[in-house]
Amino acid sequence: MAEAAAKKLINEPDNVVDEAIDGLVLTTPGVRRLEGYTVLVRENLDKSKVAVVSGGGSGHEPSHGGWVGEGMLSAAVPGAVFASPSTASVLAAILHVTGAGGCLVIVKNYTGDRLNFGLACEQAKAAGLKVEMLVVGDDCALPHRTGGLAGRRGVAGTVLVHKVAGAAAEAGLSLEQARRAAPSTLAIALFARAAPLTHLTAAPLPSR
Repeated sequence: MAEAAAKKLINEPDNVVDEAIDGLVLTTPGVRRLEGYTVLVRENLDKSKVAVVSGGGSGHEPSHGGWVGEGMLSAAVPGAVFASPSTASVLAAILHVTGAGGCLVIVKNYTGDRLNFGLACEQAKAAGLKVEMLVVGDDCALPHRTGGLAGRRGVAGTVLVHKVAGAAAEAGLSLEQARRAAPSTLAIALFARAAPLTHLTAAPLPSR
């Protein structure tokens, strides 16, 4: 791993997620924090329609809280920087937003996200809720596990899945119809990201 110059506007790395959530709530009408959790939710929910939930590691702002709103996400669950949110937070989000229409949970193809979101989905199903999980894993131009990299995680293109699935849900389509509406995407990275605590890049990209 190589050290990279910091390109971030933050105060303290340990507080960055909570401060980002607080800032988003202050500047975004119709969005609030679910008390006791790192969860952002829409204030006005029509639970007869499909709810759409997503989330994942922070550090990819405006994802995921920036996508909470009409025609997109019903709730977003940010984790620590580049780390999956807890199963408890994901479950709290699902329980809060899900009604008769059910819930579509959109997850990027990252091991921690698939595990924690998957467990939360199973727990919600056990509680009697209609929940489907959609994994976005085809938006990286890498073969699976090539060169020691994690492979097709799905990051930037997921916002298009949020938009299409969210619009389908807002239009009153069923859970299965909203799931089927989600598109496939392709994203390209211009440079590797660096963690704010270590300033190290995980996978430096060669110059061409």
